[in-house]
Parts: sequence; structure tokens; C-alpha cells
Amino acid sequence: MRERVSGLGLGSPATLAWALYDWANSAFATTVVAAVFPIYYESVIGAGLPGNLASVYFGYTTAAGLALVAVVSPVLGAIADRYRAKKRFLAGFATLGVLATAGLSFTGEGDVLLASGLFVLANAGFVGANVFYDSLLGHLDADPDRLSTAGYALGYLGGGVLLVVNLAWVLSPATFGFPDTGAATRAALLSVAVWWAVFSVPLFRAVPEPEADPDPVDERGYGPVRAGFARLRRTAGEIREYPDLLMFLGAFLLYADGIGTIIRMASIYGREVGIGQTQIIAALVLVQFLGIPFAFLFGSLPGRSLGPGDVEVTTKRALYLGLAVYTGISVGGFFMTEPWQFWALAVAVATVQGGTQALSRSLYSTLAPKGKSSEFFSFFSVSSKFAGIAGPALFAAVGQLTGSSRFSIVSLLVFFLGGAALLSRVDVEAGQRAAREAEAGAAEGGLPAGTAGVGEP
Repeated sequence: MRERVSGLGLGSPATLAWALYDWANSAFATTVVAAVFPIYYESVIGAGLPGNLASVYFGYTTAAGLALVAVVSPVLGAIADRYRAKKRFLAGFATLGVLATAGLSFTGEGDVLLASGLFVLANAGFVGANVFYDSLLGHLDADPDRLSTAGYALGYLGGGVLLVVNLAWVLSPATFGFPDTGAATRAALLSVAVWWAVFSVPLFRAVPEPEADPDPVDERGYGPVRAGFARLRRTAGEIREYPDLLMFLGAFLLYADGIGTIIRMASIYGREVGIGQTQIIAALVLVQFLGIPFAFLFGSLPGRSLGPGDVEVTTKRALYLGLAVYTGISVGGFFMTEPWQFWALAVAVATVQGGTQALSRSLYSTLAPKGKSSEFFSFFSVSSKFAGIAGPALFAAVGQLTGSSRFSIVSLLVFFLGGAALLSRVDVEAGQRAAREAEAGAAEGGLPAGTAGVGEP
């Protein structure tokens, strides 16, 4: 039976080491993806490109990196489960991400193809490593809600600390001994690679490699690639045997679309309605640091009793709360005209962003059989990649049709309300029972993992 860990959920060296990887790789998400590299790509690397071609190329490179991982991660997940290789694949993808990020620090004006290729590889490394990192969560002896939340909170802190340092370098290069902004930016990119590499070490030293999944009879004698594809085909069938897991995956696909679109489009929307660049960057830093205590607070809600009737807050109810806040953000964004309103919406995002994502990850881990964790988390990861497509596309289409992104921000309601509707159909207890029965059947050599009994949704 899983131990309920008090406090931050970091009850052992292994759980602390696992959570520290969020601290390590979140610097890539903040400095490279969100704040520093996009500006460098447009203003320096693509300075000679006409019009908005630099932004177009940057969008394509981002999509290419995500698409690459979306295609290969389910197969790699199947291989990792079978060959007891979760940590090895995590190390491989993390190394790819670190080296490609370091390579970005050597790019300059005109290096569009080189920088685009390196950014594709860095994104592939970042996202691919997360598939196997997430899959380790269900194998650790800790409460998944608290541990997942602790990871997100440490990610906020780590990414925020380095982001503040990097922004200080870029905004005042001479103060830190850099000859110009370009040199400071390249140093910032290199610092992300070093940070990512150094703080990944505890995970590889302290987190044990889970046991391999039993070798199915119909895969014996297969090579690793053929076995991976065979398991992928079977996983597509098996996941349908877990209706609550599948329903939650659909809900996540919808509301993650909305969350991802707000994250990606907030700066552009803020600029369109007249918010200054300094205000936007400062708000991004605020979200990073304010998100830390709120991630822990939000992650601690499941299991608590609140209200006059002492109603227990389940993980599912906590997710409803997060989606309600995002619904309010979409509506409030429509009426935003002043900088203080942008700051208010940024605070609202900080209250739920980390907690909603962390609880989604932990709930999914309890609905998936442990022996299939890499395969099923690959589907979870693929869903989040493809979820990043429809939201921005809808945002752009509505803005083009109406001539204002104010209607675009309101259109995101379809993702939050639709996700909540599907979430209401998930029977969490039945889904968790099905996962436990599948594990018991596999351990006893009885039922195949995909034929466990499933409760009524």
C-alpha cells in the first residue's frame, strides 16, 4: 500500500531526487522556450529575414520538435517498459536536450537553419525525457499527488531562479562583464544546459530503475523496434479496456488545450491590447515564483474537508476548481484594457497552473497499471503535444474572422467547459481499482494486463 507522505511529499532521497529533475529541466521551459531564446531568434538569428518570417520559422521549429517526439515516444515507452530502461531513455533524451541547448549558445546572425535544427533537437530532448520522467512517478513509494506537486513547485522555483539571473544578464550585460546583449543571451542559453545537466544527476544516482514488464508470449524473439511497435498496437487496444483512464485522457486533451494556449498566447495577446513588454516579462517572473506556494497549496487540497458540510476535496474536485479559475481567466481576458488587469490575470494563472497540471499527472498515474506506465504515459504525453495544436489554431482563426483577439480568448471556454464535462464522467475509484487488478493479475501470472475487470464509469 502506498505510503502517505507528509509535508512536501519528499520523504526519501529517491523522491527528492525525482522532484529535483523538475528543478533541472524547467530552466529550459522558462529561459529557452518562453523568455530569452524566442527574442534572440527573431532579433539576432533571423534579423535578415523579411517581414514576420522569423516568427513563422520559429513556430515551425517548435511544432517539428513536438511532432518528432509525439511520433516516437509511444514506441520508446513500450521498449523502455520491456527492457527495464526508463532511466536509460530518460538519460538519452536529456543528454540530447542538454547538448542541443548548449549548441544554441554558438549561433548568431544568419544561422537560421542551424538554430532551427538545434531547437528541434532540444525540444525533442526536453519532451522525450519527460515521458520517461513522468513514468517513474508511479513506481516511487510516495503519495503521487504530493510528490507530483512538489516536482512542479521545484520546477517553478528552479526555472524562476535561473530566469531572473538570465534576464538580469540580458537587460544589463555590462554589469555582469558581458560586452553586449548578444553575448549575455548566448551565456544564458549555455547556463540552461549546465543547469539542466548538473541537477539531473541526483535522479540517476538515487531513483531505482523499475522492474521490466514481463515479456509477452507473442513478442518473444522480436527485436526491440519490432517489439516496441507490437506493444504500441496492443497498448492502443489495452487502453480501451480502461474506460475511465480513456475518458480522463479525453478530458485532459481538451482542458490542456486551453491551458497551453493561454501559456503560449498570453504575451502576444497582452501586446495586442497595449500591455508593455516590461510589464509582460515581469508578470512572467511573478507567475514563476507565485506559482510555487500555490502549487503546494493546490496539491494539498485532495483529502481535505472544506465548507460547512465538511465536503472532502478529491483530486477530481480540485481539478474542477482549477478549470473554474481558467474559465474566469478567459472571460476576464476579454475585458482587459489596463496593465493592472494583466497582472491580476497573471496572479490567477499562478494560483492554478502548476497544481492543475500536477494533479492531472498524478491522477493519470493512479489510473494506469504500473507495468504499463511508460506506454500509457506516452499516450498522455502525445495527447499534450497534439493538444497544443487545436487551441492556438482556434485562437488565430477566431481572431482572423472577428478582427480582434478578445473573441479568441473567450473561445477558449470550449476547452475548459468541454474538459470539465468529460471529467464528470470519470469514475476515479473504478479506474484505480482496474489498474490495481491489472497489476495483481500480472504479478500472479494470471490475467493479462489488458483484461483486468473494470468498474462501471
